[in-house]
This record gives sequence, C-alpha cells and structure tokens, in this order.
Amino acid sequence: MTTRLFGEPVQRREDLRLLTGQGRYLDDLGRDALAAAFVRSPHAHARIRDIDVAPALDVEGLVAIYTWEDLPERVGRPLPLLIPHPALTHGRTAHPLARDVVRHVGEPVVMVVAADRYAAEDACALIEVEYESLKPVVGLEEAVQGANLVHHDVPGNIGAHLVQEVPAADGRGAREAIETAPHTLAFRLDIERSASMPLEGRGVYARWDGRDLRVYSSTQTSTSVRMAVAAALDLPLPQVEVIAPDVGGGFGVKIVHPWPEEILVPWAAMRLGREVKWAEDRREHFISSAHERGQVQYVRAGFDDDGRLLGLEVTILHDHGAYTPYGIIVPIVTSTQLLGPYKVGAYRVEFSSVYTNTVQVTPYRGAGRPQGVFCMERTMDKIARHLGKDRTEVRAANFIGPEEFPYDQGMTFQDGRPLIYDSGDYPEMLRMVKELIGWDSFERAPGRGIGIGCYVEGTGVGPYEGGHVQITSDGRVHVSTGLTSQGQGHETVFAQIAATELGVPIERVSVVTGDTRRFGYAVGTFASRAAVVSGNAIALACRKVREKALRIAADALEADPADLEIADGVVHVAGTPRASIPLSTVAVLANPLRYAFDEEAARATQFSGTAAPDRPPVAEGEEPGLEGRDYYSPVRSTFAAGMHAAVVETDPDTAEIRIVRYAVVHDCGKLINPMIVEGQIHGGVAQGVGGALYERMVYDQHGQLVNASFMDFLMPYATEVPRVETAHLETPSPLNPLGIKGAGEAGVIPVSAVIASAVEDAEGIPIDRMPISPSDLFHLRAGRRR
Repeated sequence: MTTRLFGEPVQRREDLRLLTGQGRYLDDLGRDALAAAFVRSPHAHARIRDIDVAPALDVEGLVAIYTWEDLPERVGRPLPLLIPHPALTHGRTAHPLARDVVRHVGEPVVMVVAADRYAAEDACALIEVEYESLKPVVGLEEAVQGANLVHHDVPGNIGAHLVQEVPAADGRGAREAIETAPHTLAFRLDIERSASMPLEGRGVYARWDGRDLRVYSSTQTSTSVRMAVAAALDLPLPQVEVIAPDVGGGFGVKIVHPWPEEILVPWAAMRLGREVKWAEDRREHFISSAHERGQVQYVRAGFDDDGRLLGLEVTILHDHGAYTPYGIIVPIVTSTQLLGPYKVGAYRVEFSSVYTNTVQVTPYRGAGRPQGVFCMERTMDKIARHLGKDRTEVRAANFIGPEEFPYDQGMTFQDGRPLIYDSGDYPEMLRMVKELIGWDSFERAPGRGIGIGCYVEGTGVGPYEGGHVQITSDGRVHVSTGLTSQGQGHETVFAQIAATELGVPIERVSVVTGDTRRFGYAVGTFASRAAVVSGNAIALACRKVREKALRIAADALEADPADLEIADGVVHVAGTPRASIPLSTVAVLANPLRYAFDEEAARATQFSGTAAPDRPPVAEGEEPGLEGRDYYSPVRSTFAAGMHAAVVETDPDTAEIRIVRYAVVHDCGKLINPMIVEGQIHGGVAQGVGGALYERMVYDQHGQLVNASFMDFLMPYATEVPRVETAHLETPSPLNPLGIKGAGEAGVIPVSAVIASAVEDAEGIPIDRMPISPSDLFHLRAGRRR
C-alpha cells in the first residue's frame, strides 16, 4: 500500500448522484414497456379447481394472460433449489405460476401483460379463480404435530434435520457434561418473524431483439440471475445480459434467484417481441417476497461456579415457510454462530427446519445470527443471574483468548468449510465497550437498565469474486466487478483500493458493479462478503496492472522496474522525480498501434521508434493494453466480531421502552473506510432496533398476514433510533492480502440480545421472547404481580 487512501474516511462518491435524484432505479427504466401484473392467491392453502380468464378479455389494453398451463416445460418446472444440503431431505420449491395447489397467501397464480399497469391490474381483478380450501398449517407448534401437511409428501412437515456435536476435551458429550455440571439451567426462547423492507421492492424489466436478451433486475446477484434465466429459457449464456441498475436496498431478500418474475417477465418479452416490465408494490412485497427470523429454541446449559460453560445443548425449530429455495442456510448459521466469542466445553445443537403455509424464509440481514446471538447472550445473562455475578464477568470467563487464534470450533460453517476463527481480541473489545458505555459507573434506578451483547460473524464466504482493472490512454482507471451494489458504498471503497494499489488520485477511478456485460463471473452481494472477496480480487488485479505498468515504464525510462514508484498517476525513478512518465503514456505504449487516432496514439505506432526491432510488438504471453483481471477465492470465511451495549428506560405507566444510549465496538480487520463502516453499523443498529422493539409478521390461524402494510407493520423512525457511539479494534485477518473482514451485517446482529438484557435489568423480569412491545412488557408486569 503506497498512498493514504486506504483507511481514510473518504466521502462516498455515489451519494451526490443518489441524493439528488440522478439515480436510475429499476422502475425508472422501460417507460414504454408493457406492464405485467399477477393474480395472487388469497388463500394460505388451497387446491386450484378452475381459472376463468374470459371476464378479463375485453379489458382495453390487454395483451396477454398466462397460467401455468401456458408455460413451456422448462419455464413451468419448479424453481431451482439453490443450495442443496444432505440434511435437506425434503426440499421443495414453487412453480413460477402455481400449478395445482397454492401454499401461502400471495403465491402467483396468473400473469397478465397489458399496455400499462392500470390495465393489467384491472384484468387481474376480473379473472375468476375457483379454489378448494385446504387446512393451513400456521406456527411451529402446529407444524411439528404433523396433523396437517403443507406438502403431502413431506412427513411431519420436516424439510430438514441436522445435528452437530462437539465433545468436551475429555471426550464427554454435551448431555453428559450438563448432567454432571455443578449448575444447570433449562429454558425456552422465541424470536418472531420479521422481514426486510427495502425502499425499492423487487422488479424486472426485459427486452428481446430476436437473438439477445437483456434483463434489468433489482437484484443482489446479477450473474446468477443471468445463469438461471439462460437455463430456464434455453438460451446460450452469451446471449443473455443481466444488469442491476441502482438498487434501493436489498438486505437479503434480493439474493434469491430466480424469483418467478425473473423468469416470467423475460419469457413474456421473448414470446411477445415487446419490452415487458414488472415492479413490485408494497403489499406484494409483504405477502410474496421472503421473511426471516422465526425460531423457537430450547436451551440446556451446565456451568461451574465461575460461570464457565461446561456443556450446552440447543434444540431449534426453524420456520422456513412454504418453500426452501435458499436451502437451510439460516438455521445452519444460527446453530454455528451461536457459539460467539466463547469456548463452550461441549456443544450439541439440533435443528428441524419446518414447513408452514406462510411466505418462504430466506436470509435477511444477519441471516440467522441475531437468533443465535440472542440464544447465547440470554444464556450468559441467565448464568450471571443464577450465580449473582456481573454479566461481563461471566462473559470474560468464557472468552477465547487472543493467544488462541486460529481457534477451531470443531463445526462446519454455512460454506461447508471448518468453523475456524482467524483473529480477534475479545477481552480488549469487552474492556473498550464497558468504557464506552460506562458499565462500571452505571447508576441503577427503577425502570433504568443496562445491557450487553457479544457476537462473532463469519464474513467473506466464497467461493470467489473477480475484478477487472484497465488504465486507458487518458490516465483514467476503470474497475469492474461482478457483484452488485445496494447502497454499501462499493463505488467508494473499491476506488480507494484501486487508487491505493496503483498510486493514482481517486478522482481518476471509476467503478462498475452488477453488469454482466462488464464482468460475467461472480457470486453476489450477501453475507458481508463484498469488501473481503471483491476487494481482494480488485487489489490482486491492480497488482497485475501495476507490475505491467512498471515493466513498460522501465523500458521507456531505461531503468530497473524495482527502482520505480507510482504517485499521483506518474511513474518515476525513486529519488529522481524528473525521470518520469505518466501512466496515461504507459497505457498508450501498452497497446502497439498501426493507426494514429490522436496525438497521444501516435506514440504507439510502428514508426514512433518506441519498439525494439528485434522483439514482437506484443511480447509472447502478453496482451495489448494496460489492464488485468484476477480472482480471489478464500480458503474459508474470516470472522469479524463486535460487542454492543445499551442503556434503556422503561415508562412505569405506558411500558414504553426508550433507548437512552447505544455503544458499539467492532472489529472488521483493517478498515478501508472508517466512515462507511460506521454508516453500515448505524444502519444495522437501526434495523436491529426495529427487530427488537417493533417489527413482526403476524399471521392468523387462517394463514392471513394481518399486518401487511406500513399502517400496521411498525418500523422505528429517526426519533426511535438512538445516537450510536462507536469505537473500532483492528485485528487484521491473516487469510487475505488486505487483512480485512466484513462489516455489512454487524450492526443488526446483537441488538435484540442487548435490548433484552437491558430491559431485563430495568424490570427484573426474564425477557425470553423478542421483539418486545409496550404491550408485551405490560403483560409481563401483570404476570409478575400475579
């Protein structure tokens, strides 16, 4: 690293465009396209008896109506199960349009294409679908009883079952270690459903020119959508382009691919020979996208007089809704990340992933980690309360020491790789967060409490990402990578990496993401992986370009490449600034030309005298141009960590909960841009506050989502989000060239655990279910008085 840009709080370069209305989101595109709309099931579980489209045929502007029977075999088959797993014995996915049975309210049944969305919706309202109602399965307790089935061929509604067990050092299993421990506890914990609510919902816009298909999608994984669309529509991959325009938030819901609409809209565009677009409305997002979080956890813990865990057994029921397109990643993450920064003597975790007649469950920011952290941190607080110890003392007794890294937890993580922590200093983080929140000087009072939560987050999962870097003859640096952006600041941090590696001003660097025309191979943006995987790929590509630039400049300057440096876009001999050549000129010399298009290009033509007459203009093994491409494939995940603490006040009459202070200490390795990391943390905390105090998806016994609007689904406003005080600890990762770890989900992960800890401290009432509302707290108080 040769410049000051890496590690500096550079202002986000994309903000001016996005904040002044110059962004180009999905619905800004395709103004003249035909519009698609969908008839969606009003029932949670029903058999489709008949579909009568005749009443809609006279709607002015109607172009086409499609049911499942109209779809070709490749288009109408069930959507792919993206992440198969041996434990997912009964994986099920939906058809793009329901075939015979609908399994949740909001499942698409009929697709309508019309001149505009108004006409399409009018036609949808006139289509008559005859349903035979079936008994819906709602809630985990009802599901596991198995009296009624979501899928007739899935016994007991159990889609997956997995057990992982790590014995104690003496070989004893968790159950034996618990039974023989000096102290034991057993309890149940509940986390209710919630969902991401990006400002922009899902959307797809497609156009077909008779040979090539271009698809714009508000997605977190444009390259994967491309492959899915090509497979479903039986097109050669080079004939499909997928572009993610500006995306107004993702938070995990847009990592699923393909959504039914991502197949149906391009198919309709091809079939009709017209541009077609669909943009999700807010109710569709509530009932047709994806939810997360819902789990029941049964915990047994054995521990000694110092609070050290000797054995821990956790049994998890995970509600994965009607389908499993993203496999069982969420409960796998819960069951492994539950361990946090601690050494657990012996650990046994078992989960069952269960079908219900509700919207499918896929990762939502944090992806199973908030549930796991809630479990472990509630366990730590209960141990402390049982022993009469300070909650931080019990945590410290269980920490992995800084000298113990790398630390193997003996489990298999979500990427199929060993759960091995690469670096960290948890005791120092605890000291820092206690100091930041004023833990030791906190003054207790009725209705006033303090809480804490610790976590470890696996980030930067593979399999790979790539980067392409090109320096053009005007001295500009063009960076492209395949993953997408939804507001994380990629244009800034990737430019910082490139500017640092190449020694150029950041103003000369441009960054493109999510466009398969520019970079065709990628995995996607999720799991706090972009900076780690794409950032390192871009750095490696820059190093290739730098090496080539120094080699060409050395020929021009008649110097040794080892004696050259690059600063402010100029290559010069170290200690001799006058012996220099601009990178723009190096880029010209890197591309031998026959024709001179301008004065600068003339320097690279065959009679310019710059090429050695006894060597070919392009050396063997070289390519013309000053550009490079490279990939970074991590051997395993790198593990970030953090500790949050909060002070809350509870109103004695209304039971309202107010967060008075909130502090975060975070370690994501070497910081590329501290300001952007803080922004990620602040946004995550805001989302976590929503999940802890406000947001829940409420289904009635009929499988109807009763709060499917912003009138009823509560979210925190700026007035409810506290000012977040932050501090950073940097323990570089030894696993990647830049020494970085991910940060995108850090802010949201422990918030429910922290708020539960603080409210319990304020009220003296066990808090074992989240989110907690004033009504919940009121009833808990009433139960205590009884």
